[in-house]
Amino acid sequence: MNRPLDSVLSVADAALRTLFAKPHATRPTPSPEEPAGALTDAERREAGALMRVNHVGEVCAQALYTAQAAVTRDPALRAHFTDAAREETDHLAWTQQRLEELGARPSMLNPLWYAGAFGLGLVAGRLGDAWSLGFVAETERQVEAHLDGHLGRLPAGDTASRAVVDQMKLDEARHASQAWSAGARELPGPAKTLMRAAARVMTTVAHRV
Repeated sequence: MNRPLDSVLSVADAALRTLFAKPHATRPTPSPEEPAGALTDAERREAGALMRVNHVGEVCAQALYTAQAAVTRDPALRAHFTDAAREETDHLAWTQQRLEELGARPSMLNPLWYAGAFGLGLVAGRLGDAWSLGFVAETERQVEAHLDGHLGRLPAGDTASRAVVDQMKLDEARHASQAWSAGARELPGPAKTLMRAAARVMTTVAHRV
């Protein structure tokens, strides 16, 4: 099979698996250090909304890494993106599990979020590997800050969600560090601002829909 067709089929398979198949984690779901407390209906709804936002973030991560892996010409970097996407699949599975446990649903706009993130990944990849890695580093840095904010908003009794978010935060920080080590280039200020603005739109809408 030629490389372009192989790449197209791989991209299509990744999209279908992310959006329509049940994700399977390679690591156990993080366990809370403290037993869960009773949640009120309002707390359960808020926890579900926050984990829906986190689930959307993992859908977007799959799209970003898939797009960047598809356009890079460096086999080592392609392997790096593929490995990162595989680890993000753990996050996708964990957040989906928590949604089910909380009686919440994923965002109905996941195909739209995936398409938008995939397009951004393609643009970043086309700019060159250093910029592509810079985009990863900045994305992971913003996601880490976003997860830290969620730890302050999740109900104190929802220790299961907190354990998941804590581990995700550690993983995202490591992904950013790996991107810098691989040769990431610092993005200009306006690009970072646009990324934060786009993230605010996504998180605000996904919290409700």
